[in-house]
Formats: sequence, structure tokens, C-alpha cells
Amino acid sequence: MAKLPTALQDKLNKRTQEAALRQLPVANSLVDFASNDYLGFSRREAIFDQTHQLLLDRNIKTNGATGSRLISGNHPLYAETENHVARFHGSETALIFNSGYDANVGFFSSVPQKGDFILYDELCHASIRDGIKMSNAKSYKFIHNDFEDLQRLIGKCVGGNAAIYVATESVFSMDGDCPNLEELAQLCEKYHAHLVIDEAHALGVFGNQGRGLVAEHRLQSKVFATIVTFGKGLGCHGAAVLCSTELQSYLINFARSFIYTTGLSPHAVANILTAYQHLESNPEALESLRNNIIHFNQQKNLLGLKPMFVHSKSAIQCAIIPGNEKVKKVANQLRESGFDVKAILSPTVPEGQERLRICLHSYNTESEISGLLQTLAQLIF
Repeated sequence: MAKLPTALQDKLNKRTQEAALRQLPVANSLVDFASNDYLGFSRREAIFDQTHQLLLDRNIKTNGATGSRLISGNHPLYAETENHVARFHGSETALIFNSGYDANVGFFSSVPQKGDFILYDELCHASIRDGIKMSNAKSYKFIHNDFEDLQRLIGKCVGGNAAIYVATESVFSMDGDCPNLEELAQLCEKYHAHLVIDEAHALGVFGNQGRGLVAEHRLQSKVFATIVTFGKGLGCHGAAVLCSTELQSYLINFARSFIYTTGLSPHAVANILTAYQHLESNPEALESLRNNIIHFNQQKNLLGLKPMFVHSKSAIQCAIIPGNEKVKKVANQLRESGFDVKAILSPTVPEGQERLRICLHSYNTESEISGLLQTLAQLIF
């Protein structure tokens, strides 16, 4: 094979020196505190079997979409699933993308126009930031969950015909915390700004039947677009933008990550539909998850670990342990004790904010959670 260019090899060497080189993990049999499979749907045989049966009942025996949705890939399951997703979330309509990354890149690269403004939380996901980079609009970040700072920026942008888009997440992927969405919606309404909320880590965790925080606070009419992804709480793949029919039409016509890619296979779309049906008809998984979140926070407080954790009532719990080497060492020690916990290193998070990212699930037991935290306390104190 051809030798890697020197500049690229130098970047790899720097990552190695900083103890920040990423490598693909191998499968293990450790207690899962690492995956985003909050409800255990990815491993639920009933969903697998029901998805297969749905395809048999509809006599769908194709393995792939055969093309983009605008060419030949818009099989009938798409419309049925999008209608179901929209009804479930109380949205006018929904448009399915191949992934959450595709949805965010497609939206932010195409919707805000030249002369418009995008104001985004400084901790927004990389997919949002990448979409913003591809946009012709001007963009400014505001201090995390600081609406006074956001209002200051809005004040500099109002006037003329420019549209203002405000982007945030309902549950932040690397902190697990949540903004005050009601206050944010009121602020955007006051200044006629278009609010965009990524609910990737709220679907299946918050709200009635796991509908998310936008639905829980009944803010659907005040949110311009909501992005829900299916690779976390639903345990499958894909994403959808919840929006008006006019915005859906715009995205179909101008979102390049939608237009120029092969659609999801019938099996993938059937899996999304089946997962939503299970979310509606199996409340025990959601109840178990919520009980585990409460148990985790109680045990964390009892063991004196609260100061090192970012405040969170979500399934994502983060313990700040500064330094790539130090946090990797603690994560490795936890793995040696049987717990699969991932260390999040800089530059994924800012230097000095390296952390253990602990994900809770409906299938974790209270004894596993207690054991994890007791082991962590022994390693830290």
C-alpha cells in the first residue's frame, strides 16, 4: 500500500503522544455502561421477530432501497413510518434521514441562508457544527445553557430581513444535562427566532411513552424543527426531522444529505416502525430506565461522588477526571472490574474536561449500578 503522507502521519503521532489516539473497540462481555441502547431495544428479540414478520406480511423481499428516495428508493414503508413518527411526536409531518448526522448536516447546510444567523449552544454535537460550517449563514456560539448570553447575541442579529436560527439539544450527549426548553422557547418567540432542537438522547427516555422533552413540555408548535434519532433509545438506525409540511418539502428539494444518498432498506424502515410500536406498548422498559437513573443518583450522593459528576437526570452520567492518561487509567481499572465504561478524551471534549461517560439502561440491575459506583469511589478516594 502507498505510504501515508507525512502531514497525516504527524497528526497520528501527535494523537499518540497526547494519549488521544482513537481505536475501534472489540466486543466484550462486560456489564454495559457504554452503549446508547437505553431501553435495550437493539437486543430485544420481539422487535427483531416482529420486524421480520412485518416484511413477510407485506411480501417485501428486497434487501436494499435500490437508490435515493427521489429515484427508486421511496418504498411504501417510508410514508407509513413517517406518518406514525409524526403522530407519535405530535408533529405535522416527519422526514426520515439515514442517520442523525445526515439529518443535522442536511438541515443546517441547507435551511439557513446567506445573510441569516445561526446561534448555537457551544456544546452542540459535531453533526450540528459540521452542518453549520457548510452553511452560508453567519454563526455564533453562546455559552452553554446561558440564555442571557444568547439574548445578547440575538440583540446583535435582529433587524432587517435576516432569519435567526437557535440550535440546542434537549439532552447533551457529553454532559447529559438539559436546558430550560420552556424559557428558551419563550425567548425565541419574543424575537421571532426559529428554534431547532436535537432530541437524540431524549427519545425513549423523557416524556409520556418516551416522546422526548419537546412533547413533554408541549412545545411542538413553538419549535421550528426537532431532530429525533433512532440509534439510541429505539435501538435501530436512522433519524427524522419533525417539522411542517412546507419545511419537509424544502428539505426534500435542498438537503443534499437527503437527496444524494441511497435510502434506508425496507428492513431498516420496518425496524423503526416496530421499535416505535414497542415504545408505545411496553412501558416497563422506560419505567426500569427511570428507576435506574434515580438509583444511580442516590448512590452517587451516598458515596460522596456527586461533586465530580455533571448534574444530570438523564441516562447519561459524566464524571469529570481531568487528563487523558488519568481518565483512561480509571476507565481501564473499571473494565478490569467487569464494567464497560468509556473514557471521553480531549479533543472530543475540551482539555481539562476529560471524563467517564456512564450510560444507564433499563437492563442494568441496581446491584450492577451500586457495584460500579462503589468501585469508582475506591479508585478515586
